[in-house]
Amino acid sequence: MPTIILPTADGLKPFTLSAPRAFPKATPPVPRLALAAAHVVADPLAEQDPWLDARVDWDRTIAFRRHLWSLGLGVAEAMDTAQRGMGLDWTAAQELIRRSLDAMQDMPGAVMASGAGTDHLAPDPDVTIDDVIRAYEEQCAAIERMGGRIILMASRALARAARGPADYERVYARILSQVKQPVIIHWLGEMFDPALDGYWGEADHYKAMETALAVIRDSAAKVDGVKISLLDKEKEVAMRRRLPAGVRMYTGDDFNYPELIAGDAEGHSDALLGIFDPIAPAVGGALAALSAKDLAGFHAILAPTVPLSRHIFQAPTRFYKTGVVFMAWLNGHQGHFTMVGGQQSTRSIRHFSELFRLADVAGLLSDPDLAAARMRSLLAVHGVA
Repeated sequence: MPTIILPTADGLKPFTLSAPRAFPKATPPVPRLALAAAHVVADPLAEQDPWLDARVDWDRTIAFRRHLWSLGLGVAEAMDTAQRGMGLDWTAAQELIRRSLDAMQDMPGAVMASGAGTDHLAPDPDVTIDDVIRAYEEQCAAIERMGGRIILMASRALARAARGPADYERVYARILSQVKQPVIIHWLGEMFDPALDGYWGEADHYKAMETALAVIRDSAAKVDGVKISLLDKEKEVAMRRRLPAGVRMYTGDDFNYPELIAGDAEGHSDALLGIFDPIAPAVGGALAALSAKDLAGFHAILAPTVPLSRHIFQAPTRFYKTGVVFMAWLNGHQGHFTMVGGQQSTRSIRHFSELFRLADVAGLLSDPDLAAARMRSLLAVHGVA
């Protein structure tokens, strides 16, 4: 196995890679729904202003979705992992959704849901609740016309325009009354997007939960599930236990997902996670173990991925997408480490070095020689010979 010099808190240190793990593949049906919020692959050779434009390599982007489906995972399309509202605009998101839906057609058993939000509506002070409703309606209608299922994303414009919980109840009731199929409601916490602070009309998450639960109860037939991304397992379990019968909890907790997916005597969470993008082979293996009722095997596969996930999602959490794309580059899913909006610059070389080490410990560097060569090239750019 190759040895590489990595910068650490104690200076430059040699690190010898280990062999990658061989994970079993999940075969349907699996005991949990596991959706990976997938990243987009930028086109680094396009003429563009890298901080302003979204130029996507569609072939590599769709190939990565096929990779996820082949491992038994579903795809959560055009979400924050795809830099939605953080580099990828609604126009590009529609193209992404359309291409992914087309690619599903020759992937038997493939599952996909797509994000509908209000990101084409600037959250200006003069935006009204009616403006927010119209924006949601436009995106939901577009996804349904393409034949897609909806993930109802949190809205920056609604967070700006709302004067209290009643405004959230009004907006969600209106949209849920119109959708053709049950949706997944996404409660994205302020640690992922500071503009969503106070979502549901309350700064306190438990008070906000009351509003979210009221919305779900009032339209339960139109809600497949709710994904909460608060990085707090107690809050997720508390909400999970109060959901109406038939409404799923999709964990969005990139810190505690193994125990939340495994569940307890009172229930379990399904999953819709950004971390499933870089650790997809391990997720497929864990689902295979769970299918075989091998709970110890499930935890043995996922436990080493948790330190990696916590590192990728460390504060500022909104920069986690950089680590996701870095892993895709190391593992050969794309030939460059360039991101939409120039987001590859949001983490330090020490961060990448520790991520590299943790990915190796988890057995997730599929080709150690390739990963080492690519890491050396990044280190060289940062002055490490």
